[in-house]
Amino acid sequence: MTSLSVEMLAAGAVEPITSAGNGRLGISVLAGIAVIVLLITKFKLHAFLALTIGSLALGAFAGAPLDKAITSFSTGLGNTVAGVGVLIALGAILGKLLADSGGADQIVDTILAKASGRAMPWAMVLIASIIGLPLFFEVGIVLLIPVVLLVAKRGNYSLMRIGIPALAGLSVMHGLIPPHPGPLVAIDAIGANLGVTLGLGVLVAIPTVIIAGPLFSKYAVRWVDIPAPEKMLGSLEGAQRPSEDLERRPGFGATVATVLLPVVLMLAKALVDIVVNDPDNTVQRVTDVVGSPLIALLAAVLVGLFTLGRAAGFTRERLSSTVEKSLAPIAGVLMIVGAGGGFKQTLIDVGVGQMILDFSEDWAIPTLLLAWLIAVAIRLATGSATVATISAAGLVAPLAADMPASHAALLVLAVGAGSLFFSHVNDAGFWLVKEYFGMDVGQTIKTWSVMETIISVVSLGFVLLLSLVL
Repeated sequence: MTSLSVEMLAAGAVEPITSAGNGRLGISVLAGIAVIVLLITKFKLHAFLALTIGSLALGAFAGAPLDKAITSFSTGLGNTVAGVGVLIALGAILGKLLADSGGADQIVDTILAKASGRAMPWAMVLIASIIGLPLFFEVGIVLLIPVVLLVAKRGNYSLMRIGIPALAGLSVMHGLIPPHPGPLVAIDAIGANLGVTLGLGVLVAIPTVIIAGPLFSKYAVRWVDIPAPEKMLGSLEGAQRPSEDLERRPGFGATVATVLLPVVLMLAKALVDIVVNDPDNTVQRVTDVVGSPLIALLAAVLVGLFTLGRAAGFTRERLSSTVEKSLAPIAGVLMIVGAGGGFKQTLIDVGVGQMILDFSEDWAIPTLLLAWLIAVAIRLATGSATVATISAAGLVAPLAADMPASHAALLVLAVGAGSLFFSHVNDAGFWLVKEYFGMDVGQTIKTWSVMETIISVVSLGFVLLLSLVL
């Protein structure tokens, strides 16, 4: 693990807005998080409002002047939205184009046409991983669940053998791979390199999704062997898929290339930065521009307008309508992300960063494990992977101050891994899976909750292994 120079951090630290000692700060953090948890779980308050109130409560508990606490929160919110808001919006546009143009259906149909028998679980995890790159988790579930149910019914497969791989692919993408909101915010808070995080995230994601998907599904089907629910199938058998009103669909190759374009551009930038490592080199300067998250995602969206939208026969008016409709649903996500940034900045400004540094040295807990444990605790309490990622990233951000790029990226992945731990009854995703698959609470815990825990623990294991060799 990378060691931390507290003296170096202290030299460049901003004066805290409160003079509270570590004991009071620790109590203030716990109280602030408790307020957020209570408002979300007990009073069902929207996470944006809960994070806003929790940030102000944190400042008050720590003895910070109210005006300075408000300034800290506002600054953090503004900086976070400015840093990742546009990226989330571009990702939403690309995902909407993929869904409405029939590109997602084309990926599904092409892969399923070439898979059968024992290859089907592997085909499902591949489909989910590709589609899950640009789509939010909930959108991915809505798109894939009908496919999972119909494949299970028509191929006479156990629902868990097909469903678990698909859910694993979506969940791993959601927790570990940008441009999903959680990883993006963690990268911004920790100051990690996005390209390096993406590259290492892919290295961690591949074995993780294999273990938690196709391999775990063999055991899940022994615990919960159920057919696809008839009540859901009845509405699907005669239902029209969203893209069936189109005269044509985009090609498989063009669709996959469009989805993977931002990933390739960002990975190319990270690779050139490592190999060339010369800011004045022309190749590196070019890749620094085209591989920046903004340009990479913008390029994918512009290409997608033609390879997805126009290829499906969209008129200019329909393209404009698709873009407009993609932005409205993410307003809540943007506000949660922004409020999380405000909470993170409040944590930093009241001096929690230095407190975490002191505690981590006293307890001798490895940095990556500490980040994972904090994210796990918040995930279990709030049920939200995004809230867990945002809050944990803000708490451990000071620990990345003197880390090399690779270890800062691993810190992001450790937080993301912890945010996926044991989804249970306070998580909306838990109930979404339960209802779609027609399971009871016990069956959902044995399958979905255990799968999420496997993803969290296995991905942490690979993160720790990478930290030993990088």
